[in-house]
Amino acid sequence: MNTSQKTLDDALAALPPIFLREMDAIKLLNRIDSKYLTTERTLVRILEDAASRGYRALETGGTKISSYDTLYYDTPELQMFLDHHNRRLVRQKVRTRVYVGSGQTFLEIKRKDNHGRTKKKRTEILPAAFRDFRADPSTAELMGRCSAIAADRLSPVLETVFRRITLVNAAKTERLTIDTGLCLLNRRTGREASLQDAVIIELKQDGRAESEMKGILLDHRVKPVRVSKYCIGVTLTDNAVKSNRFKPKIRMIEKTINKKLCTI
Repeated sequence: MNTSQKTLDDALAALPPIFLREMDAIKLLNRIDSKYLTTERTLVRILEDAASRGYRALETGGTKISSYDTLYYDTPELQMFLDHHNRRLVRQKVRTRVYVGSGQTFLEIKRKDNHGRTKKKRTEILPAAFRDFRADPSTAELMGRCSAIAADRLSPVLETVFRRITLVNAAKTERLTIDTGLCLLNRRTGREASLQDAVIIELKQDGRAESEMKGILLDHRVKPVRVSKYCIGVTLTDNAVKSNRFKPKIRMIEKTINKKLCTI
């Protein structure tokens, strides 16, 4: 374990735990979502400030940092990627996700409406169906009800592996997911990339309540950004795809971490 990891572990140890049974009771009915980009070094200081202001970290299986494996699906022509690139207001993403610690596996459909609101629906699937959700017959109902694209037009595109920290404030009016160690593998081109020490933070808050976390992030000069792991990953690993809109996002990440992102 390197020095920076020990420092992150120390910061996490200072955060009191919250457990899944308490998380299930947190309902953010008037939710506002915003994303932020920073580095692992700054994250340690953010966690220290969060601990001093009563935030708690989700603990599962005795750990406060969990591993995720996610596989995004798309059509042969990458319709969902291009809908995002072309600024189509109504769009969706389809993915399978494994919570590595527990082995639980889900099919998830995220849909954004023309008011900018995102709704996510999911169903648990067999772990063996992670790489082809159609292998689990239970997915047919969810796809038929929630997806604008038929299941038989979809196949795996981008796999993302990362570690996640989840924080909750004392009042239980906001939830924060913090993704680190992002690695990307394009299942169609075979190319791989890493976001190195970039950290993607997503703040989900009750729109009627003040956010202490926004103040903490501002103190550390961490500003809101619009960034999609799927779109960034495809842009980095597929030279043939139309991606001009996302290339400035990649330059922004490189400027933040002061490193050049590369693929193999």
